Amino acid sequence: MTNGETERSVYRVEGLTKTYGSGPNMVHALRGVDLEVRAGAMLVLLGPSGSGKSTLLNILGGLDRASEGHVWFHGRDLTACDEDALTEYRRTSVGFVFQFYNLIASLTARENVSLITEIAEDPMDPAEALGLVGLEARLDHFPAQLSGGEQQRVAIARAIAKRPEVLLCDEPTGALDSATGVRVLGAIDTINRELGTTTFVITHNAVIADMADEVLLFGDGRIVGHRRNETRKPPSELSW
Repeated sequence: MTNGETERSVYRVEGLTKTYGSGPNMVHALRGVDLEVRAGAMLVLLGPSGSGKSTLLNILGGLDRASEGHVWFHGRDLTACDEDALTEYRRTSVGFVFQFYNLIASLTARENVSLITEIAEDPMDPAEALGLVGLEARLDHFPAQLSGGEQQRVAIARAIAKRPEVLLCDEPTGALDSATGVRVLGAIDTINRELGTTTFVITHNAVIADMADEVLLFGDGRIVGHRRNETRKPPSELSW
């Protein structure tokens, strides 16, 4: 690893291990993962349920702690941070998108995004964030008036409105049909390309790997394969 590579790295992970329980009931969720992630990359994580994908993202995002090993974020050891420091890290640096949208039903799309912008240091205007994901015409619609794909795009807008450096997406299309999923992936792709947000997407769908810069294959708590795509396929060209 050269000095230049180190400077461009967002994350460096060494020997990351996560176990749950003890004795004969111990579960090894991660088994010594090593990884380096460059700024602005789009990564897709593939692998069966229980292979460690979500556990890795939860540790990178400061939602969970490693049992052993280290995660450095721009040279700062997150594994050595206390809870207050991790809370600040999550608040300022990381956006999360999950399979389920977790929108507040009594608030409009604009108001759901405003929940984040009101506590962020340098937020986007909610309308700008919703415009980035193609919902400029749906600002004042309530979740019940939006399709599943539109609700997921509101969740993406909410995640990126605080201008996070990293966007962590765990099965963002898992509850959507193919055409709707492609639109959601298009929104994620736009965020990555236009804002330079380092982006992780967990999926079971191998087709989605074609939109990535790098693809990580997980199995039994380890990265068992890694490839770089010479060219990224636009989400509009994906189908499954």
